[in-house]
Amino acid sequence: MKSIRSLLSVPSVASVLSVLSLLAVPALAADKKHDPSDHTHEKKTAGPNGGRLINTVTPRAEFFVTADRKVQITFLDAAGKAIAPAGQVVTVTSGERSAPKTLTFVKSGDTLLSVAALPAGNNLPTVVQIKADAAAKPITAKFNVDLVKCGECKLAEYACICAH
Repeated sequence: MKSIRSLLSVPSVASVLSVLSLLAVPALAADKKHDPSDHTHEKKTAGPNGGRLINTVTPRAEFFVTADRKVQITFLDAAGKAIAPAGQVVTVTSGERSAPKTLTFVKSGDTLLSVAALPAGNNLPTVVQIKADAAAKPITAKFNVDLVKCGECKLAEYACICAH
């Protein structure tokens, strides 16, 4: 009868196959070249005010930072035209993670406008929560609000539509 020590020193067939399969995976992946015809990328578009589109809510919404650093949320129909808010509740939390600022909104014409301005800074981690109504589960979008203008499309980086 073989000792346990001798059994452990001899590789089993399963161990050898496992190692070989791990070595083969990168080789197979390297053979696959990126072919743009395999799929398409959704073209990025800005909202009607030049803001970032949030497409995960219905109706979709535009996140736009005004000249006085307030956040304007505009809901859009299928054609991209502004529609009046219909009871949606929006909360934006932005700023340094150690001291974030929560913005609340009031109706202003066909948009929702934050009561307060964004905190100081040009690159702010931001969480946008949109509820269809006060009782609904929130849809969350997370991104950095980078207020530096893009050199190509001239939009603020948070809303940039370039491929970089």
